[in-house]
Amino acid sequence: QRCIDAARRCRAPSEARQDLLGLAERMKSDDIATNRAIGKHGAGLIPSHGGILTHCNTGALATAGYGTALGVIRTAWEQGKRPSIFCTETRPWLQGARLTAWELVHMGIPAELVVDSAAAWLMARKEVDAIIVGADRIAANGDTANKVGTYSLAVLAQSHEIPFYVAAPTTTVDLGVGSGEDIAIEERPAEEVTAIRGRRIAPEGIGVRNPSFDVTPARYITAIVTDKGVVRAPYERALRAALDPGPLGTE
Repeated sequence: QRCIDAARRCRAPSEARQDLLGLAERMKSDDIATNRAIGKHGAGLIPSHGGILTHCNTGALATAGYGTALGVIRTAWEQGKRPSIFCTETRPWLQGARLTAWELVHMGIPAELVVDSAAAWLMARKEVDAIIVGADRIAANGDTANKVGTYSLAVLAQSHEIPFYVAAPTTTVDLGVGSGEDIAIEERPAEEVTAIRGRRIAPEGIGVRNPSFDVTPARYITAIVTDKGVVRAPYERALRAALDPGPLGTE
């Protein structure tokens, strides 16, 4: 709507383009500042050593230029912390293998790529000390929708007594959605699972379920890292406070 209003105020197409470009640049700067704030608040949760596991892509390629969950890892690294980093491949689109791994390599942060199903093995070996992921939507009660596979990581984390953190801007919080049960989950085409780069890997005639996201209940989430600070249960009260103007008490 801000873009439409800006265009209406301009008398000439060139003025509209310039106004919209300026608005886009401000949105970019605001997003990077928000993500850096998330990184600053979340870095304190990252151990100096040990192992950190992340899922899907939450870095500069997924945002305007810094990242949310990966931004927390990035900030911790800039502060001199040196944990071991594990990133999942993130089937079926392999955002972890194609994007997160690429970002980590280009940031000079040593990391290891693992198949999604190896996460429990790493936890059982006590190689993971914390898990941090992003979020596409956060309900009022703290239930969180994110890339499919997040829920299983959260359950595994609780079973192994590993803290499970979600990093997301306060704009991700939707107080109009009471719980994760109210979040619609998209199911994508079967071909994403039955084929890789157009090459069939599954037999014709097999049925497929391909949800893009899942919902992690708030009871499995240790803390939510926002641009206003780190919030903990009870989430409904804490998230409402985070959405109020002004800084939130941080850790």
